[in-house]
Order: sequence, then structure tokens, then C-alpha cells
Amino acid sequence: MTGSQPDRDRAELARVQAELRERWPESRLDPTLDRIRALVDLLGDPQHSYPVIHVGGTNGKTTTARMIDAVLRGFGLRVGRFTSPDLSSVTERISLDGEPISARRFAETYDDVRPYLALVDKEQPIPLSYFEVLTAMGFAAFADAPVDVAVVEVGMGGTWDSTNVADGRVSVLTPVSLDHMVYLGDTVEQIATEKAGIIKPDSVAVLAAQQPGAAEVLLRRVAEVGATVAREGSEFGVAARSIAVGGQVLTVQGLGGVYEELFLPLHGAHQAQNAAVALAAVEAFVGAGAHTGVVDVDTVRQALLGVTSPGRLEALRSAPTVLVDAAHNPHGMAATVAALGESFSFRRLIGVVAVLGDKDVSGMLTRLEPVLDEIVVTENSSPRRLPVDDLAAVAVEVFGAERVAVEPRLDDAIETAVQLAEEGDEQLGGSGVLVTGSVVTAGEARTLLGGQAPR
Repeated sequence: MTGSQPDRDRAELARVQAELRERWPESRLDPTLDRIRALVDLLGDPQHSYPVIHVGGTNGKTTTARMIDAVLRGFGLRVGRFTSPDLSSVTERISLDGEPISARRFAETYDDVRPYLALVDKEQPIPLSYFEVLTAMGFAAFADAPVDVAVVEVGMGGTWDSTNVADGRVSVLTPVSLDHMVYLGDTVEQIATEKAGIIKPDSVAVLAAQQPGAAEVLLRRVAEVGATVAREGSEFGVAARSIAVGGQVLTVQGLGGVYEELFLPLHGAHQAQNAAVALAAVEAFVGAGAHTGVVDVDTVRQALLGVTSPGRLEALRSAPTVLVDAAHNPHGMAATVAALGESFSFRRLIGVVAVLGDKDVSGMLTRLEPVLDEIVVTENSSPRRLPVDDLAAVAVEVFGAERVAVEPRLDDAIETAVQLAEEGDEQLGGSGVLVTGSVVTAGEARTLLGGQAPR
């Protein structure tokens, strides 16, 4: 292969991605752990060669995983982080030392596991899926590094998610709400039952505040497997928070005591909750608690100071301010709307929305309607996207036809929204644009707006 090393690395990554895309996509599921168990067994069960903090729930998983990663690294541990989906590159899903693995290492890891894929495919009624292969790659990369601890985010659900071949020393459940109902169930209780499957015997279950039905299900699972529980609102939680320039300042009641003056450079009460959950998970992992006291407060402060959450109310342009947010269900959108009202003071706000077809579109738009002056509906590039005309029909029902504009292309939609924001802003600097509705939408908008690659 000719060309420079970066060119060769990009070519190798493209080769691997092309092979991975031939497999079942993440939107198509066959609920079993048989395939992934067969694969990791052939690989020597790499997921058992390091302790795991397993992060599940409906919203906030990726950000919480990033916070846990940051704090653990602050204490000098080598951390592997597996998250999904990605915003701009599949390499983001497997991180070492706080950075996505390189294109070269991604390709090398794939080539290491590749010989075993055909063996499993031959023995199983359905070949390994895209996500199952990525999961095995993440486990293998962490074992090869090696890492001191892996922070592993669930892809979907919990019980049948391919990450669940790992046994989390700490299992984290962020708030459970309605999403992926086709696969997980129509009620919060059914969904919580699926997500509770990551809570393993003799582990510590760190539970964010939950709806009563979900809390009951999760606590029943804790009792059944003999886990220890730490609950937001009982054993830990946000004791106080105040808005600050660029984020917020928190006081967190942790498992071992109180952590004061924690600056978090993210917006919204939901991000404060994520920080409290992440800190409790770290405390549980290192053994901090009522009898041992807090972990080093200065280390926690420094770690949270550097936390980022790409695509989560992320400002990518000014005058007008353009925010990108990956909210993709009503619960997540409600948190985004609350954070907008708390941290920003737009006199005029235009929305750009593109969603996937299997989401509660009306629920999301209903939560957006009070804060948007106008909405521009569009499409992202996902094969699962909701066609723009179908989205427009729902938007007209929620907003009224006079507040809805239609642009089939996302780049045109952002440009139109910027023009609408500027036209109604006599006092420059008081307008904004919010691009939201899907992780895919957020990722593509970040690329269009020149956002830095996520770390």
C-alpha cells in the first residue's frame, strides 16, 4: 500500500468499516448472548481480565461514563471506555487514557478478532452483528492495553445487550424512561426489567433517581442477586447547585461525605445528576463510604473541570449561538429544554430537528414547542430517519403551520434557521439555533459546523 502513514491508516479504517457494515446493523436485534459469548470464549474472555463499571439506563449513559472515566484517570488509573453510538467516527467507541483509539489500532484490533468471527458465524443461526463485533473489539483492546478498569456503556437494554457478558463490579443505572419500546417493552417497568439485567451478584448497584415503577424493579433485582445498593436521594445526591459562567457549581453528597465547590462545565440539572451518579460509582469502585470517608476532593474537582460531553447542549457557533444536542426521546428533550431555560437567555430561538422513525416524535416536539419561536424540520442520513414530510406533518400539529419550515437537507436547514434567528434579532446576540432530535443529527451537525472530534 502506497501513500503516507496517515493515508494508509485511513484506508485500513475504511476497509474495516466496510466489512463491519456488511453485518446486521445496531437497529436490528436478535435477543441472545449466545453469539457474543461464543466469540469472547474464543478470545479468552478478555472482559474478565480487568474490573468493569457497567453503565446502563435510558438517558445520560455516555456522559456519565465519560465522567467516571475522567475521575478514575484523575486517580492515576489506566481506563478503557466503551460507549455508543459515535458522533463522527467509530473509533470514538473504544477509548484508552481518555482518547479514542487510533485508526491504525482500531484496524489492528479488528484484524486480531477477525479470524474468530467466521468460526462463530458458522456455528450460529445468525451471524455476529455490527455491535457484537465492536463490543468484542473493545474488550480485546482493553485487555491488550492493558487497562486497570473498563467503563462499559450498555448499547440497548441490558439483559441481552452484548456488553452483558462482562460482570460489572459496579453497575450504574441512569434514569429509566420510555425508549426503544419495540425491543424493550411498552412500560417503564418492562424496560427497567431489561436494564436491571446488568446488576450482578455481589456487585454494587448505583441507582440514579427513578420513577417509582422502575425503582421497584431495580431494587427487586438488587435483592435477588445479593448486590449492595447506593441510591440517589438516599445514599448520595446533589446537595446544592448554582449556575456559573460556562456551567454550574455543585455540592455533592457522596457515599463517603460531602464534596464542595465542584465546577462542572456542562449545563442543566440532569448533568449535575450525572456527575453525582458518576462520583458515587467511583466511590463504590474504590471502596469509599461512610466508614472510609471521601476520596480526594481536589482530584475530583480537577477531573470534573475537564469533563466534556460532545453533542450535549454544545455551543459550536456564536452570533447567533448555535447549540447541538443529542436528545432523542421525550425524557431527554425535557432535560434539554429545562437546561436551556436555566443557562441561556435567548430572546429568539429557532429549532432544527431531524429524528429517527421509531421515536416518540410528538412527545419530543411537544416538549420543544414552548421554547422555540420557529422550527425547521429536516432529515439526517440514517437509514432509519423519519422522512421530512412525515416529520413536518407532526410538527404542524404541534407548532401550527406558520411556525414550521421544511428543508430536506440538514445543511440547508441549519442555514435557514440561522437566517430566521438573525431576521428576528434586532439586538444582535439575543438569538440562537438549537439542532436536535437524534445522536445522528447531532453528529452530522457537529461535522457541518466544524466541531472538534470527540475525545
